[in-house]
Amino acid sequence: MSNPLISVIIPAYSHECYVQEAIRSVIDQTYPNIELIVIDDGSKDRTFQKIKEMAPECEKRFVRFLYQTQENQGTCITLNRLVALAKGKYIAWIASDDKYTPNALSDMFQIVEEDASIGLVVGKNFIMDSTGKQCYWDENRNIVYDKHIAKWTSFSECLMELTKTDFNSNKFGTYQKLLRSNHIPNGFLIRKNVLDKIGPFTREAPLEDHWMMLQIAKYAKMKYIDKPTFYYRWHATNTVKQNKKMVDMEKKTFEYEEKCVQNTKFEKTFYAVKYRKKTYLNFGFLKIYRQHDLNQKSKILELFGKKIILKRKKK
Repeated sequence: MSNPLISVIIPAYSHECYVQEAIRSVIDQTYPNIELIVIDDGSKDRTFQKIKEMAPECEKRFVRFLYQTQENQGTCITLNRLVALAKGKYIAWIASDDKYTPNALSDMFQIVEEDASIGLVVGKNFIMDSTGKQCYWDENRNIVYDKHIAKWTSFSECLMELTKTDFNSNKFGTYQKLLRSNHIPNGFLIRKNVLDKIGPFTREAPLEDHWMMLQIAKYAKMKYIDKPTFYYRWHATNTVKQNKKMVDMEKKTFEYEEKCVQNTKFEKTFYAVKYRKKTYLNFGFLKIYRQHDLNQKSKILELFGKKIILKRKKK
């Protein structure tokens, strides 16, 4: 099996204490053919200086190493720049405060390279604290270090339970499930030709990872592998801890997704259905049909596996 180029992209912002550990985890990958692209998004601390310190080692390790800084533009604009600069067949996206396990890219590459229908693959996410030490969560997502008293021993396990998603089923990464909640762990590997189809990230959809997953689900399958590939850092400034901000971001993201749906020119296998002023999509989970029996005939809308009678007429 050949080793096509994988582009690892890092949008970095005010993570001077963590960014070198993130970069180090890319350097330590067993997968050989990697380019690393890092953009510092106008950090308020010494993040860019920390990136620059790693330049000699990165230039030696990677086939291409590019690092830039800019005035603060936000994650969406930064990601668009990173994707535009990437030359790889696959793109791996890592936050500047997280890190990979050494075999992460090799393990994920084997899966996606063997099946062209898979657009994204992701593995098991462990949790680490602000110092980089592995930890676990109690029922309130507070850090504990005793595995035996923990509610969740990994971020993946927490996502599976809270979103009621079997990661090993064919429901993982489907549009149907993603409409309800984003259950995709971090540290994913994406096929670039799928990412190119979905268009640029936008501030109108501020939950950029959730919006991206919804778009990818329209074109390709997603796959979870039960192998440790990633460490998700839990610290004082995680965005997910800001509840009001997260609710507002989710609302804006879904409002934008509704606009995307209404403006989509669907392929023959996809179609839109209007029902009670809402648009629903046929991505393998919606059907509309007529049902006949001895006593009556009904027009049925089947959405998410549930049958809704639109019209019933007795014979």
